[in-house]
Amino acid sequence: MIVIDYRDKRPLYEQVTEKLAQLIICGALESNAKLPSVRTLAMELSINPNTIQRAYAQLEQDGYIYTVVGRGNYVTDVHEWQKGYQKAAAAELEGSLQKAKTAGLPLEKVLAMARKCYESGPSPTAETKALPNETASQEEERHD
Repeated sequence: MIVIDYRDKRPLYEQVTEKLAQLIICGALESNAKLPSVRTLAMELSINPNTIQRAYAQLEQDGYIYTVVGRGNYVTDVHEWQKGYQKAAAAELEGSLQKAKTAGLPLEKVLAMARKCYESGPSPTAETKALPNETASQEEERHD
């Protein structure tokens, strides 16, 4: 389910958060699916339960999961978490556009790049299955 990379410089809770978000986005964890308990997942990954609790808290804050007191944590409906995912993507895109503007890229070139990306990219339904925070170098590493 989740593999921790101890060579990664990011904190463990960020890795767990990212991996669980990826599982939700790609559909491996469906809407309203129950997540493993904090203790169970901590034992499976051999890490502190506080780390899992922090990851679950971040996922809940990001809208990917919800908690039912006394019952556990569940995956939020796809339409709910997708709103947050799109909002984060829009914010990231806005930052990139500001950077492109500062670098002096002409608007026409930026628009051409956007068109090329949308025309050659996956369909809108497949986009929701894309992995968050994945760079081209990470993509290449996975295929090596």
